[in-house]
Amino acid sequence: MGSSRLESGGATEKMTTDTTYIAAKVLANPLRELTRGEITEWFLTRGLHIVLVLIGAVLAARFVNWVAEKVTERLDERFAESDALVRSEATKHRQAVASVISWVSVVLIAIMVAIQLADILNISVTGLVAPATVIGAALGFGAQQVVRDLLAGFFIIVEKQYGFGDLVTLTVVSTTEATGTVENVTLRVTRLRSPDGEVLIIPNGQIVKAENLSKDWARAVVDIPVQASADLSVINDVLRQACEHAQEDKLLGELLLDAPTVMGVESIEVDVVTLRVVARTLPGKQFEAGRRLRALVVRALAGAGVDTAAEAPVTVGALAAGAEDETQGSGR
Repeated sequence: MGSSRLESGGATEKMTTDTTYIAAKVLANPLRELTRGEITEWFLTRGLHIVLVLIGAVLAARFVNWVAEKVTERLDERFAESDALVRSEATKHRQAVASVISWVSVVLIAIMVAIQLADILNISVTGLVAPATVIGAALGFGAQQVVRDLLAGFFIIVEKQYGFGDLVTLTVVSTTEATGTVENVTLRVTRLRSPDGEVLIIPNGQIVKAENLSKDWARAVVDIPVQASADLSVINDVLRQACEHAQEDKLLGELLLDAPTVMGVESIEVDVVTLRVVARTLPGKQFEAGRRLRALVVRALAGAGVDTAAEAPVTVGALAAGAEDETQGSGR
């Protein structure tokens, strides 16, 4: 009797196992077929649409960057083909605008792609209003500096404060100064190349003062120390004659916008009197013009038998185009 019970229990267990296997097999086949069909249909409709949208976005972004590069190359070619020693203000502004338009266009393309993907995936935009409000509030506190950078960059470009190729000195929030040639200006950052070859990237929102040393024109300032016992009237006459013939110099004349001006005595010390000569130059060429003007002055003084002060070398400075000079009127 016990054996019959065991046989009955084994048969029941086997029957249950077979029934479960058959049911699972029957249910799995339609599910597998349904899943394959849905996946195939999704890839042939929405998936293909998504791939095409992404490919179009990549091609559009590359096309925008290609156009911006071509514009920049064209401006560089025109400058190289011309006889101008410096870039015009219009050229500088166009290159900055081309860079900004390229950057903004890529951002707009990304936003349009995101909207199209949401539409393809049937993501309700109205359902994202509440989460977007929370995220916007969080970004409003966390991205204040980014918004400030974008606004500052917008006004830098619109107001033409400086552009590609300008020589500038930027004062940032921490009262430190950065001097260099502008290599790129975007809505968010300004990139400079320092005299030592370093690349300086400065967020536009941190710039509190910008000194443009190559806006429209610049000024070379040459300080000439002479002995206090020297005849200043004779030295002034020699300097004026040298300034009158400065534009006749082939190399120096290309850098000057007008004849240099002798400003007279700039400072008086115990044994040294410093005279100053200033000259308006092409934008960004004040340092080169200052060096050539210094050599011209030294040759003129040496020819007249006048020696500069022994312990004080002739120095060259530079002023920005908009700098104030109270002695400019008297020199003219």
